[in-house]
Amino acid sequence: MQNIVRVLIAKPGLDGHDRGAKVVARGLRDAGFEVIYTGLHQTPEMIVTAAVQEDVDIVGLSILSGAHTPIVKEVQRLFVEKGIDKPIFVGGIIPDDDAESMRTAGIAAVFGPGSPISAIVDMIRQTVTNTL
Repeated sequence: MQNIVRVLIAKPGLDGHDRGAKVVARGLRDAGFEVIYTGLHQTPEMIVTAAVQEDVDIVGLSILSGAHTPIVKEVQRLFVEKGIDKPIFVGGIIPDDDAESMRTAGIAAVFGPGSPISAIVDMIRQTVTNTL
């Protein structure tokens, strides 16, 4: 029996724009992943708790508020604090320099507006296969 990859999609912070996160969640579901969508206004603590409770394989953060750097750093810090070793990817309007810093700090991938769902699917398959 093949394991179904479980993906958590979260909308951290005060950003109220969730259309992109819902499009990604639906696309990932259509690609055969099990997707857990947390909804709007999640704190880093809520995201980490959901990742543990749902036993996900990878976490996607959708951030359009401009607060991507501190939010991502805090989620990473909490993962380390709780001993969680799960890949994280980020989507949103992220400047190239910030995206590069995130990848250098261990983020699996950063996707901007208009990224094809197929690229996200491929990244998840490659990343999760390497961690299972």
